[in-house]
Amino acid sequence: MTQPVHIPVLLNEVLTALSPAPGQIILDGTLGGGGHTAALARRVGPNGLVLGMDRDLAAIDRTEPILKAEGLPVRLAHANYRDFPEAMRMLNLTHLDGALLDLGLSSDQLADHSRGFSFDAEGDLDLRFDVSEGVPAWVLLNRWSAEEMADVIFRYGEERASRRIARAIVQRREEQPIRRASELAEICRRCLPSSHGLRHRIDPATRTFQALRIAVNGELQALDDFLKCIDDWLAPNGKVAIISFHSLEDRMVKNHFRDSNKLDVVTRKPIEASEEEWERNPRSRSAKLRLAVRREEKGYES
Repeated sequence: MTQPVHIPVLLNEVLTALSPAPGQIILDGTLGGGGHTAALARRVGPNGLVLGMDRDLAAIDRTEPILKAEGLPVRLAHANYRDFPEAMRMLNLTHLDGALLDLGLSSDQLADHSRGFSFDAEGDLDLRFDVSEGVPAWVLLNRWSAEEMADVIFRYGEERASRRIARAIVQRREEQPIRRASELAEICRRCLPSSHGLRHRIDPATRTFQALRIAVNGELQALDDFLKCIDDWLAPNGKVAIISFHSLEDRMVKNHFRDSNKLDVVTRKPIEASEEEWERNPRSRSAKLRLAVRREEKGYES
């Protein structure tokens, strides 16, 4: 198993936001390369615990030996972060002092060309975080009608050329089924002009790949389920920090933090990466970190 190459986004900002202290219990619902998990575990120390979860078994296999070698107080679970209450009960944990989600892709997933996350990957267009469940994206791409496809691309990718791309996909699959990530990227690039002259040009395939990934993994539903129950698991003054990379996700987090009767919003505007971090880690460019804290309640016992 290869070493993780993922660089944790907004690491210093996460540590400042959650301010983990010795003995605390922290949830990292998106383990990824383990950067956030390890940093949090060092702060909570041997009397604390970080519960690290990930839908991607490969992420756990890459990261677990590194965390164990350092002797960090971490327990890992191969599961969707929406299911954290079940993992908590299995460990006989009753509350959280902090919780973190870093939504979206990791660099390790992009580097694995057999999964199809990279636009130029010659492997199957799979896009599943957990390859043991669900249907690969390429199957859906060859099954959906043009209308269904356009709806997904527009709804989850906010791609204004969704109908044009959907028609091109249908036309292409009439000749032969679409199977590889590079084939879909080529179709998107032909449908959309390149953004020449823009300082931070995005690939024309970006929004379509994003939409398919969100649909295949049920990402917005998972986030909604998490938000519905996280408040009740936070101890008084416990903090929840969520890093999003997509406007739909950020809107969901913002609205929940604002409307919750158990949380106080700390970040009126999201925290973003510095230009220095942009240069070091381009993935951080679209990252937005929001933070809320659980209100104190009389009579609470952990």
